Amino acid sequence: MAVPTDSADSAGSTVVSGRPAVRPGTVPWVAMYHSVGDCSDDPYRITVTPGRLERQLAWLHRRGLRAVTLRELFAARARGEGRGLVALTFDDGYADFLTQALPVLRRWDCGATLFVLPGRFGGVNSWDPLGPRKALLTAEGVRHAAAAGVEIGSHGLTHVDLTRVDDITLAAEAAHSKKLLEELTDGPVDGFCYPYGTVDRRAVTAVRDAGYAYACAIDPGPLTGRHALPRLHVGENDTSWRLHLKYRLHRLRRRPVGGV
Repeated sequence: MAVPTDSADSAGSTVVSGRPAVRPGTVPWVAMYHSVGDCSDDPYRITVTPGRLERQLAWLHRRGLRAVTLRELFAARARGEGRGLVALTFDDGYADFLTQALPVLRRWDCGATLFVLPGRFGGVNSWDPLGPRKALLTAEGVRHAAAAGVEIGSHGLTHVDLTRVDDITLAAEAAHSKKLLEELTDGPVDGFCYPYGTVDRRAVTAVRDAGYAYACAIDPGPLTGRHALPRLHVGENDTSWRLHLKYRLHRLRRRPVGGV
């Protein structure tokens, strides 16, 4: 029996160990969640109920897709083995991640990346003027999530728009938050997430220089790249057919991502 070797198929993608590989530059599918719980008062549409999250993960399973951390997604794509993988991200570090999201993720054997704010541990989402006030994870809660296999990333120190701050604040939000989280979790912090999804070249440079391997935005436009990854908002109204459309359109509408 011949041993498979890396080669190029007729469509131009690489074949690794007999499996079609992800084409360089294709757009990874990264879902963006926030809070999981009661969404009866949800002016920013950042909350999904545990039941809706369960159905969304079931949809992924039915389609043969596996949800992983961003770290795992990038490692697999580097090996040419990323086909069928999607990444789940949760912004802000809400306390309900442990009580509401994590049990559902475990039932479906899903990985996730959690972006937290070390300058607001144990606080609330006071940056949302319309409310409601939601509790944020404590430092111990973040350690608990990390011990459960959740990838911990930085969302900055305090949830400020990095495109509007001075150089000293920008450096603290990017570099100091990484240092604090690495000390807390006793492990590497590879990922950053831009608060509000706002990003410019100055913010990208600061985050890259701080040593992050990747950073997430929402719709970064021409800045799309490994340090300005596009993501797809997933909310309570995203039923199976809406997820199907979002999954298909994401790959058609987004710019290719170099180096991923």
